Amino acid sequence: LVNQVVSHLVQAIRSKDGSFSNIERLSAGSYYERVKISEPNEFDIMLVITVARLQLEESDDTGAYYYLSLKRSPQEKYLLKFLDEDGKLSAFKMLQALREIIKQEVKNIKNVEVTVTRKKAGSPAITLKIKNPPSEISVDIILTLKVQHSWPPSTREGLKIEQWLGTKVRRDFRSRPIYLVAKQNKREKVLRGNTWRLSFSHIEKAMMNNHGNSKTCCESDGPKCCRKGCLKLLKYLLEQLKMKYAKELEKFCSYHVKTAIFHSCVMWPNDTDWHLGDLDHCFQKCLGYFVDCLQKSQLPHFFIPQYNLLSLEDKANNHFLSRQISHQLNNRFPIFQD
Repeated sequence: LVNQVVSHLVQAIRSKDGSFSNIERLSAGSYYERVKISEPNEFDIMLVITVARLQLEESDDTGAYYYLSLKRSPQEKYLLKFLDEDGKLSAFKMLQALREIIKQEVKNIKNVEVTVTRKKAGSPAITLKIKNPPSEISVDIILTLKVQHSWPPSTREGLKIEQWLGTKVRRDFRSRPIYLVAKQNKREKVLRGNTWRLSFSHIEKAMMNNHGNSKTCCESDGPKCCRKGCLKLLKYLLEQLKMKYAKELEKFCSYHVKTAIFHSCVMWPNDTDWHLGDLDHCFQKCLGYFVDCLQKSQLPHFFIPQYNLLSLEDKANNHFLSRQISHQLNNRFPIFQD
């Protein structure tokens, strides 16, 4: 159902507007990394525009958010109309244009009911709801730029996978293009909608799908590990706690948990550290690490170590979550029994 809707939209977007004629789809997120939990009812689809050259300028000290401007005499003349008064490429303008095309086009999709939900402030996604009785499926369409540009300096110390996946794999990852998503930087005093955030979901997907220290980990004839099992359990635990304490935990998302698992894979790099039969022990180790991060309000982004995903302003919420997890851990996870 999702593929049918997205294929229809991609074709329509390409034919409608010169600006988006080279758009490609890239599937990202948990469903495609095979770590989706509960229902397959949420999908992330990145719609990618390839741009030859862009200038990147850091928009703050996180190293994750950038202003983009075109180089002199750009090949992409169609992007000129999306520049703001300072000559920066406006994520807001591009998202708006894409959103308009999609809003018009969903009306032409036959035999399935699709609606575009109301815009959420600062969200990089255009969210579609697909009716699929008795429930509905939510699809986040994320506008993404793909640029053949070396990775920015803020990523130099990140992706510490040498012991885990090897130096060669790290080198290969870092030679891939960079992706930027239309994401508002909340720290800006004036929200002008012209910041873009680095995205590594293509690398995360590759790491998830080839996660072993040895090449045969989890292959049909290879030994099985519990790395993905730990991630799924952690995600499920967070999801259940979020349902119970929506207000206190609204800032947390599965990306926090995924980052904690990547750091755990680096701390325990060998497949022997993750025997399938040791799932309970490994899960507790990962949880211990995550609780430690929450108590310190310090969880470095896996690719941009200077970027802390847990802000100190949210100390009270970080401590709240750490207490809830510790309670679950010490009482044999009553929330799983519910």
